[in-house]
This record gives sequence, structure tokens and C-alpha cells, in this order.
Amino acid sequence: MARVRLEDVAKHAGVSMKTVSNVVHDFPHVSAKMRERVQTSIDLLGYRPNAMGRGLATGRTGLIALALADVTIPYFAELARMISTHSTKRGYRLLLEQTDSSIEEERAIVSASEAGLVDGVIFQPAAMSSLEIAKHRSDVPIVLLGEGPAPLGLDHVMIDNVEAATTVTRHLASLGRRRIGFLGHEQGRPTETSKIRIMGYQRGLELEDLPVDPSLLVASAAISAQAAAVALGAALDGGLRIDGLVCRDDLAAIGALRALAERGIDVPGEVAVTGWDDIAMASFTHPTLTTIAADTTALADTALDLLEERISGFEGLGRHLIVPHHLVIRESAPESA
Repeated sequence: MARVRLEDVAKHAGVSMKTVSNVVHDFPHVSAKMRERVQTSIDLLGYRPNAMGRGLATGRTGLIALALADVTIPYFAELARMISTHSTKRGYRLLLEQTDSSIEEERAIVSASEAGLVDGVIFQPAAMSSLEIAKHRSDVPIVLLGEGPAPLGLDHVMIDNVEAATTVTRHLASLGRRRIGFLGHEQGRPTETSKIRIMGYQRGLELEDLPVDPSLLVASAAISAQAAAVALGAALDGGLRIDGLVCRDDLAAIGALRALAERGIDVPGEVAVTGWDDIAMASFTHPTLTTIAADTTALADTALDLLEERISGFEGLGRHLIVPHHLVIRESAPESA
């Protein structure tokens, strides 16, 4: 069957090709009656706009890139799925890029290399500093995610990580825990995410008049459940005493549950454990995991709202927006009786 052309729709509807084009591109000045007339012909004939031709005409591709450090991390995988679903509803296709926390890969994201390929980029940096991101000029609209500081010129969406870490630390203190550790930050050079969450952890300790003891910080060799289990196990075997544990993320918390179980330490009886991200498996661990949950629906929608405004021509200074979070209380650190 021959492809239905724009002129076929125009002839069927009895209008000009320009009018059909205006309806296809959703130009606002077309009357409701004329829009209905043209849309009826489009539906009856089964007309589908030529994406390449439309892209040449509008300068848009209909593609959005999402750049994350590691899509094997469950939170990133779940966030990518959320953003993909919401992008599709808005008429975009999502291109997923993995940077592996490489400075070179991240520099490529904020350079002009994406120009002409995608309409905009949602990017969660792991290696680049705010200043370096600000120095890179790109004609492609960018919205940043994540905990690190963002340039004043770029849009940024995040949760309040300091407040969230403070909340979860104070929750453990409310359970009577007095030696509360922190598990899962990177050895050597912690990321901005880890630094900010440790900052909130320290603030929580101070607000509860608990000692800030560096010996209660347990770094791991990698962001994984296995690395966290190894790190905590070695610390416990070396004499670490804790009765509460704030974990950098749910993977670290899952590793902690394994290390504690292997040593016969009861959770939450002897050590209460909390995670971060509320990934899907957090409600299936044994015991189930108390954790910080970001409103990922709000995160996806807010990032896409800002990006669409940039794509449509908004050129103002960056909007730095905070979306909600809450503490999900489960068996690993239940409410005090």
C-alpha cells in the first residue's frame, strides 16, 4: 500500500497543505473546527508524519537523552524506566547513555556532541564538578539530576539529601540507638552524593546530642551489596560496635543485612538498619528495609517539564527545584513501641 502523503490529506479534507501541516505541528492558531476536520481526514487515511522530514522542518528529532553513571544500579534502572514512561507520554523517545562515572564520557554529554541528535538531555553527573559543567557550552538543553551543586545557568532537580539523611539518623536515635554508623561511601574519593549524605548524618547526630565519631564511618570498595557486606564484615570482625546503621543506599543496606546475619547479629534487635532509594527489592529483604524514598514520579515530571520549556525556547537562568521525599518504615528499623 502506498504511503499516505500530506497532499493526500489536504485533498481529502479540502484544505491547503499548509493547514494540514499546521494541524500536524499543533500550531495554536488553527480553529477547533478546522483542526477537527483535518484530524478526521488524518485518521480515515491513516496518515503518519515522516519523522525525518518533520525533524528537518522543525529542527527537532523527538529524542531525549538520559545520561546516568551505571544503569545496573537498581535505583538508576528504576528511574530510567520512570523517565522513559513519562517521555513516551509526552511524545518523545528516550536514548539511554551510560557514563560509567568517566570524566571523559561526562564531558562528552555536556559538549556539543549531542547537537542535532537529541532535543535535550537529562544528566546526573558523578565525576564533573559544577564549575566544569558551567564552563562547557552546549546548544542542547540540559537538565541536571542528583545531589551535587549545579551551575546557576542550568536547571537542576533533586531531593534535599541533607534533610533526608538527618531524618533517617534521627529516626534511629528515636529508637534508642546511640552508636549509629554510616556504611557505603566510596574509599579514597567519596562522590558528592556520599559527602552530602554524610553531612546530613552528622547533622542528625549533633541534633540528638550523639558523638560524631569517624570510626563509625565504614567505606566500601564499590557501590554494591557485595562490597558493602565485605566492608562491614571486616569492620565488625575488627571490633566495630554499632546499634544503628545509616546506609548510603539500599544496596549497601542489603549488604549490611547479609554481613550482620552471617555473624548472628539480630536486625533490628541488636542493630537497626536503614537504606536509601526504596528500590523494588527493599520490601522483599529479610527483614524488610526501612529506607528513604524520593518521589520519582515528581522527579521525572519536573525534569521533563523543565527540559520541554528549554526545548521550546526558554533562556532564563537555571531553576533549582527540590522534589519531595519520605521515610518508609519497615522491619529493619520499625517505629519505637
